[in-house]
Amino acid sequence: MKNKLVNILVPLVSILLAFVIGCVIMAALGANPFVALQSLFAGAFGSARNIGTTLARSTPLIFTGLCACFAYRCGVFNLGGEGQFIIGSIVCCFVATQSGVEGLPAILLCLVLGALAGGLWAAIPGLLKIYRGQNEMIISIMLNYVATLLMGVVYTNWLRDGTVPQTASVPDATKLSRLFGLRVTTAFVIALAAGFLIYYFLFHTSRGFQLRAVGLNMTAARFNGFAVKKYILMSFIVSGAIAGLGGSAELMGTQYRLINGFAAGYGFDGVAMALIGQLHPLATILVAVFFAVLRVGSTTMQAATGVPTSVSDIIQALVIVFTVAGLAMVKLPQFKAAVARMFSKKEAA
Repeated sequence: MKNKLVNILVPLVSILLAFVIGCVIMAALGANPFVALQSLFAGAFGSARNIGTTLARSTPLIFTGLCACFAYRCGVFNLGGEGQFIIGSIVCCFVATQSGVEGLPAILLCLVLGALAGGLWAAIPGLLKIYRGQNEMIISIMLNYVATLLMGVVYTNWLRDGTVPQTASVPDATKLSRLFGLRVTTAFVIALAAGFLIYYFLFHTSRGFQLRAVGLNMTAARFNGFAVKKYILMSFIVSGAIAGLGGSAELMGTQYRLINGFAAGYGFDGVAMALIGQLHPLATILVAVFFAVLRVGSTTMQAATGVPTSVSDIIQALVIVFTVAGLAMVKLPQFKAAVARMFSKKEAA
């Protein structure tokens, strides 16, 4: 109970401190911090249209956050979420624009093949870690650049649409439907469903318990008869499949075509979401929505008060820094002893 309370308080305190510092910066720029924050949240939640935009912006972050969350639960570091996201979108683009299949069959085929492609792409660092002892972080990061360059070949050469360096748009019949006429699409529903399924698997199934046990202590898990290598490979494949699914959903739901800058930064953003969310799938979803709020609302804040959108970026960075620092601090023996004394005093009272 004590650990859960601390794990909840660390991100909340980090967000509060980040906003306090952000308000100081706003005041130094000559703006009223309270008006700026009001404009920020109005830009994200002030109308149904704004809410739809916020949820749409959070969707790819949810997928890459869940991707990192699942892998880290098994004790491995998949930093290739962006590359797996891109590979899923490339396969989706091929199927959607070249197969001749449209409508619901094409949507289901794109989602399945995109997830499969992302899982196979993530299996590369997993296999190299298991059988060659290679560092999965370096390999997965390098594969991000390979995927980005491959996407460049796709939209500038293989599937180039005329003279413009981009692919043809996904057919209208293959686009994901919008919810209530807003910008948010069924991709957000798919992301939520993925989050709840991952939560159920990790915390309510025996396989999920074994995967988390491997992540907590691989040596102890191996001596207890767990197939450690199998779980490591499975964690890479499943996490890559989540990112690949997100790439397919993003292409059919929001972007509709591959173009320069597609999915840029989503992978590392997802890692931040997972860490702030304490590697909990449902918390990761909430953190992704929170970051989308900052990004969508910052434009309205700048228009209303003149505060540059970079202040929102500073707040996001501070949340990450404070959360990581806070998590490192709570692991110190001195901090644990202080928390134990605090709770013992409350119980004695």
